[in-house]
Amino acid sequence: MLLSDLTIDKAEQKPACDSYDCVIIGGGPAGMTAGIYAGRAKLKTLLLEEKAIGGEIVVADIVENYPGFPKGISGSDLTSSMEEQARSFGVEICEIGATGIECDGANRIVNTTDERRITAKTVILAAGTQNIKLNVPGEKLFTGRGVSYCAQCDGAFFKDKEVIVVGGGDTAIGDAIFLTRFAKKVFVVHRRDKLRAEKILQERAFGIPSIEFIWDSVITEIKGKKTVEAVAVRNLKTNTVAEKRIDGVFVFIGNKPNTGFVKDMVMLDENGYIVTDSEMGTNQPGIFAAGDIRSKMVRQVATAVGDGAMAGSSVQRYIERLEMVKK
Repeated sequence: MLLSDLTIDKAEQKPACDSYDCVIIGGGPAGMTAGIYAGRAKLKTLLLEEKAIGGEIVVADIVENYPGFPKGISGSDLTSSMEEQARSFGVEICEIGATGIECDGANRIVNTTDERRITAKTVILAAGTQNIKLNVPGEKLFTGRGVSYCAQCDGAFFKDKEVIVVGGGDTAIGDAIFLTRFAKKVFVVHRRDKLRAEKILQERAFGIPSIEFIWDSVITEIKGKKTVEAVAVRNLKTNTVAEKRIDGVFVFIGNKPNTGFVKDMVMLDENGYIVTDSEMGTNQPGIFAAGDIRSKMVRQVATAVGDGAMAGSSVQRYIERLEMVKK
């Protein structure tokens, strides 16, 4: 059994000390892989994850494009194994977040959500991304009452009901397929006339009778009393608005990086992702980035793991150089 499966007193969740060789911010595949490499290098390593250990992939019903699992593996099983492996190499994992980073000579100071100041020789930023909201009337009001951003978390609540999935990418179509296990009808609302999802997902979705596509359209309002009862759908070509009775709305229109706490510390691209070199180094010495938070073309578990491996290795070499300078 993993420590994260146990009910632990919050006092035990605090970092064991205030100084580390490496502090990793983010507990998804990139962060945990970085931890595995840093731990194997015998670096004193702390991993901070404010939300769920495992990151967003932990709720994935099946991951079928990660090498070594020809029949696929659930996100929770995959990330649990990563966590167990990281802990086996001495990585300390705490369920707290980071609020900012400061420079103090050769060291970096990580400020945490529990108001601690942790000194680190190196920091790896692996905080991932968060869901982009529709920002329409009713969305915030009905979040948790019919509006969801996680099909695996909430799909079972919509057994024999009708739901809408908003989006046309891999997550949207993959989760639309997943929702057919519960819902009697799944409508996919997409602002374009074709999907962005992988062809294999498109083929599967098009072959499921209970999935219906509403093209060239957007949701402009979510309505209801205590829970979601209807949505307003606007056709972008005709500009007509129609009300559609519905029981739930699942939103998958993209993500934005969790870089707000370091936006004044490291270089970001025009979309707010962290710019790194080929060794995962940022423009700040001793600060590295890995995974979905990094500016890159492909964001998948496999690429996150690759980033984490490189970041962990780079941290080891960086610290070795620091020690050589001291000598």
